[in-house]
Amino acid sequence: MITNIVDPSHVGEARRLASEFARKAGGNEGQVARIAIAATEMATNIVKHVGAAGGMIVTERFSDAQGTGVELLAIDKGQGIANIGASLADGYSTAGSPGTGLGAISRQADIFAIYSRAGIGAIISARFAFAPPAPAAAVDIGVLRDSYPGETVCGDGWAFSGGPHGPTLFVVDGSGHGPLAAHAAETAANIFTKHADEDCTALVERIHRELAPTRGAALAMARIDADRHVICFVGVGNITGMLLTGTETRQMASNNGTAGHIAPRIREFTYPFSGTPCVILHSDGLSNRLRIADYPGSPRATHR
Repeated sequence: MITNIVDPSHVGEARRLASEFARKAGGNEGQVARIAIAATEMATNIVKHVGAAGGMIVTERFSDAQGTGVELLAIDKGQGIANIGASLADGYSTAGSPGTGLGAISRQADIFAIYSRAGIGAIISARFAFAPPAPAAAVDIGVLRDSYPGETVCGDGWAFSGGPHGPTLFVVDGSGHGPLAAHAAETAANIFTKHADEDCTALVERIHRELAPTRGAALAMARIDADRHVICFVGVGNITGMLLTGTETRQMASNNGTAGHIAPRIREFTYPFSGTPCVILHSDGLSNRLRIADYPGSPRATHR
């Protein structure tokens, strides 16, 4: 869930939406209250320090080695936090406020982290664990999606398989917006889930055929072949695929067309990797110019 923060009226909305999300996710009243405080402080900080440029609060579930619960991410493109250590101390402020915001968020959260760069902005993460850590997994997965403004359903979808051929991530963007786009995306994700053990090219060809009665979609599939140390990538349309290894970013090429309608050629591309790969798939709502080198130190964000 994404809550855009631009003016003071959005502070109360952020608090309300985060509280509702936490209750639905299984949080008790004490946990909901802590999340409400954190959301309020996050939104207030964005209004005070970023102004008209605004920012957003992303509220989502998480389940990994840190636990199972709800995470709040405050994201802005302001001037950044010049001194993270000082900003966590109560009474420190650059906006004439009491200076208790970041300290309050860190005290409420079970896991707290900040990443910031001067002139780029800041990301603040506050995690609230409702249950112990999940069983160890071979991969970490993060997903963010939101419906088009004015729509009640999201036309994007995703799925994941940890099958015998390697971890496989699937992302789909239904053509257009609204219920018909959502139907195409859901159909594609269901087909992927049922046949995830197939060869990547064969599975994308299957999805292409079975999407014919729908609006169609852009889609991409990336499989991590650890034995061969390659990423097997098959895409149709404008889903962007990126492979990050160390400080290097490689673009992964999709085939032209629209799955379900016109896809003249569907073929697989392979990309070698060393170490631990990071695969990013996203639709046309994000820039395809991401370079991990532009965010030095991001894997070493400040944690509590």
